[in-house]
Amino acid sequence: MKQLLILGAGTAGTMMAHHLSRQLDSADWQIKVVDEEPEHYYQPGFLFVPFGLYSTGDVVRPKRRLLPAGAEFIQAKIERIEPEANRVFLSDNTELPYDVLIVATGTRLAPEEVEGMTGPDWRRRIHEFYTLEGARALAAALQQWTGGRLVVQVTEMPIKCPVAPLEFAFLADWWLQTRRLRDRTELVYVTPLSGAFTKPLAASALGHLLQQKRIQVVTDFATAQVDPAQHRLISWDGREVAYDLLVTVPPNMGAAMLGASGLGDEFNYLPTDKHTLQAKQFPNIFAIGDATDLPTSKAGSVAHFQAPVLTANVLSFIRGQPLQARFDGHANCFVESGYGKAVLLDFNYDLEPVPGWFPIPWIGPLQLLAESRLNHWGKLAFKWIYWHLLLQGRPIPFVPHAMSLAGKKVPAGLLKLKPAA
Repeated sequence: MKQLLILGAGTAGTMMAHHLSRQLDSADWQIKVVDEEPEHYYQPGFLFVPFGLYSTGDVVRPKRRLLPAGAEFIQAKIERIEPEANRVFLSDNTELPYDVLIVATGTRLAPEEVEGMTGPDWRRRIHEFYTLEGARALAAALQQWTGGRLVVQVTEMPIKCPVAPLEFAFLADWWLQTRRLRDRTELVYVTPLSGAFTKPLAASALGHLLQQKRIQVVTDFATAQVDPAQHRLISWDGREVAYDLLVTVPPNMGAAMLGASGLGDEFNYLPTDKHTLQAKQFPNIFAIGDATDLPTSKAGSVAHFQAPVLTANVLSFIRGQPLQARFDGHANCFVESGYGKAVLLDFNYDLEPVPGWFPIPWIGPLQLLAESRLNHWGKLAFKWIYWHLLLQGRPIPFVPHAMSLAGKKVPAGLLKLKPAA
């Protein structure tokens, strides 16, 4: 029997297990999914935990229950891949051979990469909300907050869900207002990029939100170290930003075992063809989601749009056919802006976020690149969609994997290449 091995049982790996279990003959193929952790997290929900809007029960499920019945779940740490021998070794020296390998190992926080970040202020004055542990610790810190300098800081790119730090700043403004602490709080957003919104149309449409919410923005700040004794960030060019409470997004890294296997880039992401999702070095290895080095957002929506393309190309590879399915870089995301409103973005490799209507062209009901209450309710509804449709690899009505131009107001000359509608 042939072996299809999926490394990682997060969003991307779970979706692929469902897609392929419906396509492969169980008499010929055995699907195995390997992951060290027993629990699956709805990671977009971590943003809401510090503000008391979501509880642990909203964001956690057992991984085993979310996988299809036809897939075997192996809870174990992955030690290394030996691609020349088509096998994976686990930490207990168990050997798993494969005919086709799908890498869905995601990305992880690496605060230890920044000098001083994990020092005495870690989990005291320095917090993150990209893990459940971190989000819960930050919730406790906010409950003790009485005012001061609250800094939201991105260390470097790429990061998982690039808009999440901005969302946190917007929600913090709202949360502080509801507790009559906003006038006693200086809210600062620190980014290594040239602006909080780096795409011109998004900057034009949404830049006023930062001024309106009195959020100071420090740009081009490349964090070199944290000084926990003086409670300050220090950049490589010597600039400093003081904090009383620091909400950080530490460096993100891919799985260490990819580096140990000689397969990862400098950040331990797998070099991957951005259209076919096939690994660049080995034809029987594919990658999906945050584990890739693709120039698109590291977000669950991206993995959702990649999954049908990857399924088609894995089947083509198995049949000895050319890989014809193409991923266009499609991503979309809701950006919480506070006060029961949100912004919706839809974009791909060739087109930055533009105004328009989604998901039904010219009808919506959701507006693109515009703040609305309906977009906020759309973000809240996504939790149900995630658990009941997205993870099972089910299509979301009116939302194809390739981005459509229909219903979008695209300025002349903005497109590099015209994606399929």
